[in-house]
Amino acid sequence: MSSTDDLRFFSLIARLGSLTAVAREMGVTLPAVSKRLTQLEQRLAVQLVLRTTRKLQLTLEGERYVEGARLIVNQIDELESVVSNSQARLTGRLSLNASFGFGRRFIAPLISSFHRLHPELDIDLQLTSQPLNFLDNGVDIDLRVGEPPDSRLVAIKLMDNPRVVCASQRYLDQHGVPTCVADLAHHNCIVLRQFEGDYAVWRFTKEGREYVQKVRGNLSSNDGETVVNYALDGHGIILRSGWDIQNNLQQGELIPLLTDYHAPEADIYAVYTYRKHVPARISVFIHYLKQHLGHNL
Repeated sequence: MSSTDDLRFFSLIARLGSLTAVAREMGVTLPAVSKRLTQLEQRLAVQLVLRTTRKLQLTLEGERYVEGARLIVNQIDELESVVSNSQARLTGRLSLNASFGFGRRFIAPLISSFHRLHPELDIDLQLTSQPLNFLDNGVDIDLRVGEPPDSRLVAIKLMDNPRVVCASQRYLDQHGVPTCVADLAHHNCIVLRQFEGDYAVWRFTKEGREYVQKVRGNLSSNDGETVVNYALDGHGIILRSGWDIQNNLQQGELIPLLTDYHAPEADIYAVYTYRKHVPARISVFIHYLKQHLGHNL
């Protein structure tokens, strides 16, 4: 095996965190993976991994090795992409991250159609419920809400994503229709508890003025689909991304409220680490997403 192969091999170990998972990914036996890791450590004369019964833990030397390995492997992939002009024929591996709801509904189907165009490209999609620590996960593209604060990352806007206050007609018939932001204090608001922050504070703007209201309710969840279902069942008012409720709004199952106020938008971005030459597999896929997602809202 070449040094480049070793770099890719150990990067895979660091990403998957399990020799069993590595063996499954590579299509080889567990003893073969363990033997190769041992040979790599012997060649470098350092211990790269602490083997425990539950999960592998990188040593300090292992962390340094994988940090450099990812950089070198990315540079090699970029160089090969540029030299081979692989815009027409995409090969290699593309790793993606997205949230559960958005990933299932939009990204997975587009991966399926994209893969028909580029069958030689291996595409891995991981779905997460928490924000991704992008630089530590070896992911090519992170599909996320909002631009990242890290200047080392490039963000390409894929689609607008307005956030909408809404409720079912059943709830409005029983409890009335709020006409201003302050009225929300007197309504049962179904809160979506995601990530960190004060999720029970809803913010709006109108004609350049900001309105802030702390809401409360007797139902909440960390799952967007559950929150929407509560609203459809007539339990209260929700503040939800347009992509998630567009069909419910079109069919009249949910009624938009406070339409002259604007909640902070949650536009969808494709984010990747800055590099001088962007591999074709990344640029072509982002272009494909932008072309198709732009028509969803």
